[in-house]
Amino acid sequence: MQTNNEKPVIGITIGDLNGIGMEVIIKTFSDNRMLDLCTPVIFASNKVVNYYRRIVTEHAFNFSSTKDMTKLNPKQVNIFNCWEDEVPLQPGVLTESGGKYALRSLMVAAQCLKDGQLDGIVTAPIHKGNTNTPDFPYTGHTPFFKEKFGAKDVVMLLYKDNLRVALATEHMPISKVASAITKELLQSKLAVLKETLIKDFGIDKPRIAVLGLNPHAGDEGQIGNEEQTVIRPVIDQLKQNGNLVFGPYSADSFFAHASYTEFDAVLAMYHDQGLVGFKSIAQGEGVNYTAGLPVIRTSPDHGTAFNIAGKNIAEPESFREAVFQCISLLNQRYEYASATANPLRRGRIEKEKEEETPA
Repeated sequence: MQTNNEKPVIGITIGDLNGIGMEVIIKTFSDNRMLDLCTPVIFASNKVVNYYRRIVTEHAFNFSSTKDMTKLNPKQVNIFNCWEDEVPLQPGVLTESGGKYALRSLMVAAQCLKDGQLDGIVTAPIHKGNTNTPDFPYTGHTPFFKEKFGAKDVVMLLYKDNLRVALATEHMPISKVASAITKELLQSKLAVLKETLIKDFGIDKPRIAVLGLNPHAGDEGQIGNEEQTVIRPVIDQLKQNGNLVFGPYSADSFFAHASYTEFDAVLAMYHDQGLVGFKSIAQGEGVNYTAGLPVIRTSPDHGTAFNIAGKNIAEPESFREAVFQCISLLNQRYEYASATANPLRRGRIEKEKEEETPA
């Protein structure tokens, strides 16, 4: 949809209706300079938007309302009305309706993205407590988008500046993580991670660090043997194939000693192993990116934050950055596609691939 000289059309889902999603959206797009960068389309209803506009009173938030994606106003924020129902709003409370309409927003926006009516999408947080239903059997946005767009595999990648932390497993109980870490899983995740670093971040020869699963990366088998039997063999094989993959590293010292500054990305084995370090460093300004999709989807690195919802104290920095990065990733992918279309550039890329034995 987007060309190099056009503003991208960015879809915005509002997340749980009782969380901080709509608040940070209003605070982000109250700055009219955002309209110089993109044409935002918020998938919600006028009634929900007006409810939160009365809470966030210090920000002037104007919008155009539409039910037709062919009639967007490029000079204003657009509200695409997904429903007309009277929805009870209770900021800070987990309710069935809060999840139901969060999914309505997500489903409509995702279909518009798939139909080519959007260039990219930024999703506000949902809550698994009211969205994990028979109609939405996913642990979060990442597996939903994987299935929606038919991706072979995806990687949950959080980043701020040059710190990029990817997850081998996502929202999984700790009791199941060890059995989920297989050679096939790691090979797939590392392949997706390498491709996104090249295609979406413009890093021709990415250096990737891999964390161990156990404390002290297993201490040579004294504290678990997954490093010796699964993780290290994958790293060794990838190295032999010309990939710049290193590890496994002990997670605590890796973050404590800022070893991540020596790499373009790090693959953590499970959610908290990677995100405790990442969020401590990013300080609320990180972005979550679903790598491996044929489309661009970003989100802030925080949740629904029910504890502060409706109090007009939510900070919009992470959400605003998610919008910036959605636009930046679209531009980078466009540049990559243009470069690979160049015969000289394409020839060099093909030569490099021939020199590397497939993993």
